[in-house]
Amino acid sequence: MAEALELKAWTRARTGKGGARASRREGRIPGILYGDKSTPEIIDVDYKAVTQQLHTGHFQSTIFMLDLDGRKTRVIPRQVQLDPIREFPIHVDFMRVGEHSLVTVEVPVRFLNEAASPGIKRGGILNIVRHEIPVRCPADAIPEHFDVDLTGLEIGDSVHISAIKLPEGVKPNITERDFPWRPSSVAPPRKPALALPLPWPPNLALKKLPPLPPKPLPKKEKGQKEKKKKGLASFLVLPPPPFFPSGIKN
Repeated sequence: MAEALELKAWTRARTGKGGARASRREGRIPGILYGDKSTPEIIDVDYKAVTQQLHTGHFQSTIFMLDLDGRKTRVIPRQVQLDPIREFPIHVDFMRVGEHSLVTVEVPVRFLNEAASPGIKRGGILNIVRHEIPVRCPADAIPEHFDVDLTGLEIGDSVHISAIKLPEGVKPNITERDFPWRPSSVAPPRKPALALPLPWPPNLALKKLPPLPPKPLPKKEKGQKEKKKKGLASFLVLPPPPFFPSGIKN
């Protein structure tokens, strides 16, 4: 079950982008604290502590004890905004968790005993459709993970949510039917690609082929050349137009 880990936080005086950038320069992550019918607060949390918890893989399904300027409040992370390029946290939202509160979280799934699956032994591939299962449970009883036993799983078999033993008080979000999606299944092995034959023998491809002869230039027609010359010569020997002085009529 999830443990209440302590997380240091501070009240942020400035709002907007300017205040958020100032917090990041100080090594903190801006965030919002809301829920439990109380007024939302703008806060800052420690960058190193949040980054370490993100690497655990279950940050958003863990209950924390938020130490906000000496005032401790139970919270659960709801949304984490990451930098689109370097993927480090730049904003975190926390929700207050009261006594006997129910929360919706995504619990990771672990697959055990792959060696005991006959389908995988024959070359089958474990196709994991969902790595996490969304459930609704009490805030004090959030499971750390669900275990799926693959013993006896043949090729084509699948594991549904009904095959997973859920703790008391933990219910899947969809309760009216056995989930239409499958958390995992064993697919048949893939066939290797066929080797296509070469269009010529391999030894011929290694030989150096002789260079191709140069392509001859297109020949021009003789009649077209002479026609151009005659036209040019006739243009050069044309006589000038007749000149009549003024006053002389033809």
